[in-house]
Amino acid sequence: LGYQMSNLPIDPQLAKMIIAAPDYGCSEEIMSIVACMSVPQVFMRPREAAKAADEAKAQFAHPDGDHLTLLNAYASYSAVPKAEKKQWCWDNFINDRSMQSADNVRRQLTGIMTKLQLPIVTTDTRGNGKFDYSAVRMALTSGMFMQVAYLQKQGNYLTVKDNQVVYIHPGSVIDTKPEWVMFEEFALTTKNYIRTVSTTRVEWLVEMAPHYYELSNFPECEAKAELELAYRRLSHSRSKN
Repeated sequence: LGYQMSNLPIDPQLAKMIIAAPDYGCSEEIMSIVACMSVPQVFMRPREAAKAADEAKAQFAHPDGDHLTLLNAYASYSAVPKAEKKQWCWDNFINDRSMQSADNVRRQLTGIMTKLQLPIVTTDTRGNGKFDYSAVRMALTSGMFMQVAYLQKQGNYLTVKDNQVVYIHPGSVIDTKPEWVMFEEFALTTKNYIRTVSTTRVEWLVEMAPHYYELSNFPECEAKAELELAYRRLSHSRSKN
């Protein structure tokens, strides 16, 4: 795994996602998401046209988060004929230059995956843009399990392990309050914001990263009780099998 990750010229968490993606049948989807995460902001929101930009972004929005929204936007962009891409980006408030860069990154990732003999597979078996978003979220979780926050009873989020109070950035497509979220970056501005956020599930965390969610060295917090329950459910389901 370390050798494979060292061949990918990206952050270790993104490399881990790409290597794990074939196990969830979604390497094509994860490559698209990682490519979009590796370039400057894809969605544009000029102040003078903020409402129109928000409406354009809403076409691609997925209720489970920003990573899946990037996937939808990239898939739509890829389906547009080359001669029309620039205009399509302009009409949809998408940064054309960022998308071209994402295309280049994705081509490089495809080449590296082929070299490492990692299967390039997709959940979009019919080729009509219908993805298995749960599988994609599982692959995302496999790389981002250290960047997770849990919803407290009083309504704010606490990052796991270091217990920092954080808030989902207002630019996120998530407008509910999911119990567990994973995030790409921590932006300290007027508040502690987490950006590029998607939902995850406690049972995935304990199954994929028991070394990180080891309860004996886990700080006391509301999340710990949820993790204990999840471990109990996991051992119960394993004993039944």
